[in-house]
Amino acid sequence: MTDQTPSRPQRGFLGFVERAGNLLPDPTIIFIYLILALMLISWLGSSLGWQASLAYSGDEAPEYAELAGGVLTYRASNLFSEENIARLLSEMPRTFAGFAPLGLVLTIMIGAAVAERSGLFSALIRASLRNAHNSLLTPIVAIIGMVSHHASDAAYVVFIPLAAIVFAVAGRHPLAGLAAAFAAVSGGYAGNVMPGQIDVLLLGFTQEAARIVQPSWTMNPLGNWYYILAIVLLFTPIVWFVTDRLVEPRLGTWGGVVDDELRADLEKAELTVGERKGLRRAGLVALLLVLGFAALALWPGYTPLINEEAEGPARLQPLYASLIAGFFLLFLLTGAVFGRATGTVKSAGDVVEMMQHGVRTMAPYLVFVFFAAHFVAMFNWSRIGPIIAINGAEALQAMALSPALLLVCVLLLSSFLDLFIGSASAKWSALSPVVVPMFMLLGVSPEMTTAAYRMGDSYTNIMTPLMSYFPLILAFARRWDGTVGVGSLLALMLPYALAFMVVGIGMTVGWVLLDLPLGPGAQVFYTPPTAGP
Repeated sequence: MTDQTPSRPQRGFLGFVERAGNLLPDPTIIFIYLILALMLISWLGSSLGWQASLAYSGDEAPEYAELAGGVLTYRASNLFSEENIARLLSEMPRTFAGFAPLGLVLTIMIGAAVAERSGLFSALIRASLRNAHNSLLTPIVAIIGMVSHHASDAAYVVFIPLAAIVFAVAGRHPLAGLAAAFAAVSGGYAGNVMPGQIDVLLLGFTQEAARIVQPSWTMNPLGNWYYILAIVLLFTPIVWFVTDRLVEPRLGTWGGVVDDELRADLEKAELTVGERKGLRRAGLVALLLVLGFAALALWPGYTPLINEEAEGPARLQPLYASLIAGFFLLFLLTGAVFGRATGTVKSAGDVVEMMQHGVRTMAPYLVFVFFAAHFVAMFNWSRIGPIIAINGAEALQAMALSPALLLVCVLLLSSFLDLFIGSASAKWSALSPVVVPMFMLLGVSPEMTTAAYRMGDSYTNIMTPLMSYFPLILAFARRWDGTVGVGSLLALMLPYALAFMVVGIGMTVGWVLLDLPLGPGAQVFYTPPTAGP
């Protein structure tokens, strides 16, 4: 049923995006170019005497800054200098290993690998979609699609084609099911019911950038929780309306037949007895784990996850910091007991092998992080980041632009870059050292800046053929209609992307105007450091 005819080259704006994006090298190579450009800029800045100052209330100056009379000053440092070249070569292993996002992401992914390889993620996706009622099929697909981000590749490889099959068996157009699932999984990438790996990854980069202004700033893994939950609540009815009222009527009545091949594919989605038993055991383990963490925070006289000496939200900082370990244990233990019930885990050695597989799959990320870590570190050594952030903040303050408008600019910049560079972490690792401290000096919290970036990085995923899973989705679509080309799929997804963009911008502006909390202990606004008396 697959059409092997190559699609015609795209023209117009989409054609430009495809051709321009194809000219871009791998994100790792991009960071090598950025490092070289940064070294040249640092030489120029040092020669011209670039510097920036701001009021500072602390007693000790942050690293790479000078403090005098309550004023903190950053001066551009030449990365070609003897000191910086020696630092680059002698501290290379420490720069790599000490990069905060690296340990955070690896910790969670080792556990997530067990949940994925044991079949837990796949079973959860199939169980949640298999018996969906026809009248509620679209919103269920939307919610599951956004929640399935925790399942990584399974969201694309398992959930999206399964949604098309379920739509077909229900007598609806399978391409409508595929479009709804693709919109939720990829276009709604910023949304979820619970924080997960992507929160830790992006907020880890945010932490590195925020410490330019406040060295003690610590990431809260729940810092965007309410925001990403609101995305699910707002994007679900959008997917429902666009699919049922716009996309499916445009596709027309599906003329296919539910043949034996289709029924066989659907039967593969049915849970086995072992999988049902495994899900029950995994749910019990998850409940016990949650109760265990609650006990460590609430047990009278024994609260290792509460800072009893602190006041206000700071009391919960140990609990927030422990969530990285919590996610690791959740994925590891539930995956192990599920695999034990289904037979995918026969011994402790199988669990170890699954964890090792998780590390192997992270090899491309490790290579990327090596260069990203050095780019961020060299940005700090050169002082270019704080200088741009401080001077940029002063310029924006003089323009008297509202925080909401500034955040929309971040959102739109993220959207534009996403058309050409798909990796969310690659873009944020490059942008955050400038954007986060700049907005902190303007009174916008690191969590809010990160949230705006995530919104912009989300909906354009379904608008560009450069998205890494786009060829796979195109292959899934051609199973049902062999004439579908790149332009056809983009046109199918465009209504979702435009609706997500309008609602996403409105939601971000409204969040700032209403000053809503972004998560436990995370607010929209931030109080910049001021000089002491």
